[in-house]
Amino acid sequence: MAKAKQAPKPPTSYELLGMRIHKIINTPRSQASKSALLERAANDSPEDWDRILEEIAENDNVTIAHRDGGAVHIFWTVPKED
Repeated sequence: MAKAKQAPKPPTSYELLGMRIHKIINTPRSQASKSALLERAANDSPEDWDRILEEIAENDNVTIAHRDGGAVHIFWTVPKED
């Protein structure tokens, strides 16, 4: 007997937030300026938002600047290889 295929598990709210931020950071404009402005969407969970900002802050060479209105500007540097 063949197993029934299970429907793929939908992404969590945190995963959706991560995908959105990933897209923003990887735009040509953000990559050229090595910065991105992140804004929390109305449907983003405050817990997810805080968690992702904490995880971003853990990275070396990343600076986070909180802006008025709740937006966050992130800046990064790419270390030179020896």
